[in-house]
Amino acid sequence: MKNVTATKIFTLAFGLFLGLCLWKFGNPVILGHQIPAPTTGSDFLNNPWPPHWANWILLALAIIGGLLVFKNRSPGHPYKSEVENRKSEITGLWLLPLVWLGWQFISANRTVDADLTVATLWQFLGCGAGYFLGATIFSRENRSRWLLFGVLAAFTFCLVRAVDQRLYEYPQTRQLLLAGERCGWTNFPPENVAAMKHDGIIINTNGADVANPVILAKFQKKRVAGTLVYPNALAGIILLLGPVSLALAFGATKNLKPSIRLAAMALATFLIGASFFWSGSKLGWLIGTGMAGLYLLRRDWPKKLKLMAVATVVILGLGVFAVRFQQYFAGGATSAGARLDYWHAAVQTTAAHPILGTGPGTFQRPYVQLKSPDSEMARLTHNDYLEQFSDSGLIGGISYAAWIILALAVIGKKLWRNAGEIELAIYAGLLGWFAQGLGEFGLYVPALAWTAFSLLGVLIGAKRIEIDKKPESG
Repeated sequence: MKNVTATKIFTLAFGLFLGLCLWKFGNPVILGHQIPAPTTGSDFLNNPWPPHWANWILLALAIIGGLLVFKNRSPGHPYKSEVENRKSEITGLWLLPLVWLGWQFISANRTVDADLTVATLWQFLGCGAGYFLGATIFSRENRSRWLLFGVLAAFTFCLVRAVDQRLYEYPQTRQLLLAGERCGWTNFPPENVAAMKHDGIIINTNGADVANPVILAKFQKKRVAGTLVYPNALAGIILLLGPVSLALAFGATKNLKPSIRLAAMALATFLIGASFFWSGSKLGWLIGTGMAGLYLLRRDWPKKLKLMAVATVVILGLGVFAVRFQQYFAGGATSAGARLDYWHAAVQTTAAHPILGTGPGTFQRPYVQLKSPDSEMARLTHNDYLEQFSDSGLIGGISYAAWIILALAVIGKKLWRNAGEIELAIYAGLLGWFAQGLGEFGLYVPALAWTAFSLLGVLIGAKRIEIDKKPESG
C-alpha cells in the first residue's frame, strides 16, 4: 500500500514537472545559451528559463522513479510477473530505444560541436526517462490521470496565453512600439529602452533608433505561440494534447450539471480550436484534418454515412487550408522551399558521415557549408527523423524510426477497436505529434518531446499488461 501511494505521488510530481516544462522550457535545447537566467521576480514569472535547468529536476525525478521501479520488482510484488513476462514485440520496444540512446553516446565521441551535443544528449535522456517511467510506473492502475493533471493544467495556461497574444498582447505591443518610434522612445523608461536594444527589439538604422521590422512583422501577422518557442511548436502541443483534452471535456463531465458541462465543453473547444487556427501552422492543419477523418472512421456508423462524413471533413479541411494560406502559396511557399534545402543538406551529411554522423544536435555545423546561398540559416533540420540520420548516422536514424513506427503500430493495433475514449485520444495525439516530426523539430524541445514520450510509455505499458495477462481459466 505504501508503494502504491508513493508511486501515485511520484506520478503527480512528474506530471507537474512536465507542466512546468510546458510553461518554462518551451525552447529547443540547442538555443539554451541564448536564454538568459531570470534575475527578478517578474523575469521568473514571464520569461522562459534556460533549458539546462530542467535537466537537474529531471535527474532527481529519474533517480526516484528508478528506485520505485526497483521496489516494484521485489519478490512478491503484484506487478513482478507483468514486468518479467515479455512478448517479442514488447522486447523490441524496450530494445530499440536503448539502441538509439546508446548510439547517440557513441556518435557523441566524434561530434563537431561538443556543447550542442551535450545539450542534446540531456534532451534525449529525458525522452528515454519519460518513456520508460511511463511504461513501468505511470501506466499502472489508471495512474495516467495523475500524470495528466499537471500537464493539462499547464496546457490550458498555454492556450489562454495564446488567445491573449492574439487579441491583446500582439496588437497592443505593436502599437506601443510604433508610438515609441515616433516619439523617440520617450514613452519608455531608459532602462526598458536599453533592454529592448539588447534584445534586438530596437535597432539602429541610419543613425536612428527604430523598432525592429522583423518584430513588427511578427506582431502584424499575429501568429500565436503561447508559452512555446514559435507558432508551429504551439500547433505541435495542440496536436499532442488537444484530443485528450477534448475527450475529457466531453466525456468526464457527464455527471456535472448541464450548464457546467456545456461551459466546460465550449471553453475547451474554443481554446483549442482558436489557438490552433491562430498558430497558422500549415502542416499542423493538414495533420489535424487527417486526425479528424481517422476519428470518424472509427465511429460505429453505417459505412456510407461514415465515408460521407470523412469526405466532408477532408474537403472542408482542405478548402479552409487553401483559403487560409492562399497568400503564402502565392508568395512562393518560401518556408516549404527552405525545408527542402534543409532536408537535402541532411541527406548529403548522412552520405558523407554514414556511420556516426556529425554528432547529436549538430546539423547547423555542416549546413553552414551546404546551404543554398539564398536559404536562411537553420539550426535544426525541421525533420526529426532525417536529423537522426544526419547527426548520428544510419544506425541512429534507423533505430529511432523503427522504434516510433513499431510503437505506434503495436499500440494502434490493440486500441483501434477496443480502447476507451481517453486512451484513443492519447494515441491520436501521439500520431499527430510524431507525424508533425516530419516537418518540425519537436524532438529537441523539452516541453514537447518529454511529454510525448511519457505518454507513449503510458500506452506501451498498458499494452504490455494486456499482452502479458493470461486469460482466466474456467
